[in-house]
Amino acid sequence: MEGGTQYNARTVEEIFRDFKGRRAGMIKALTTDVDDFYQQCDPEKENLCLYGFPSEQWEVNLPAEEVPPELPEPALGINFARDGMQEKDWLALVAVHSDAWLLSVSFYFGARFGFDKADRKRLFNMMNELPTIYEVVTGVSKRQVKDKSTVSNHSSNKSKSNSKAFISQGKYSKPQVKDEDDGFDEEEDDEHGDTLCGACGDNYASDEFWICCDICERWFHGKCVKITPARAEHIKQYKCPSCNNKRIRP
Repeated sequence: MEGGTQYNARTVEEIFRDFKGRRAGMIKALTTDVDDFYQQCDPEKENLCLYGFPSEQWEVNLPAEEVPPELPEPALGINFARDGMQEKDWLALVAVHSDAWLLSVSFYFGARFGFDKADRKRLFNMMNELPTIYEVVTGVSKRQVKDKSTVSNHSSNKSKSNSKAFISQGKYSKPQVKDEDDGFDEEEDDEHGDTLCGACGDNYASDEFWICCDICERWFHGKCVKITPARAEHIKQYKCPSCNNKRIRP
């Protein structure tokens, strides 16, 4: 397992990069690699933890043997609850504990390297600019944005007609910005900028292709789910990797 013994960060920026790498790995485990993650969390095994690494990789493993450990430990025994909960609820619970672990690791480094009040505040503010793993996994923030901006093409409500366009069958159209005479303004791009990719958690960019899952209604960068605009044109109902791998629970 990758550890923290070789980590030599001394600045806020370095620890923030460490945070982003670990976060990306854990998001990958809970979204695009969810089937593999589910299989590894066998309740018949011992206490297992989900680790994220600066290299943007993840691992399910036993807790460290040394006491105290080199780094704060993630939540123990995540595998025991796997079959006793709905899969989406279990993933959300693991996501919450993963968020808590990321913060504890970052502030462990902050204390270890003697960060003062200003550095600790700056580090937290940088981390807080990113959506939590829980928000990415459950799509909470994306649903809130979509509730405000998703509209029918036949709506006569002018304020709604100015929102970002939503096209059915999982296809996404970049927001159109027109002159004020046409009823659109540049604030629409700012509103859509709050949309987050369900795979990597990054914000919307106007030059990227996005696709929406018809099941969970989360948005994804096309590149993150390996879907091109040309391929999307032939998809009648798009299912993201997480929904595609979901099992039906009794």
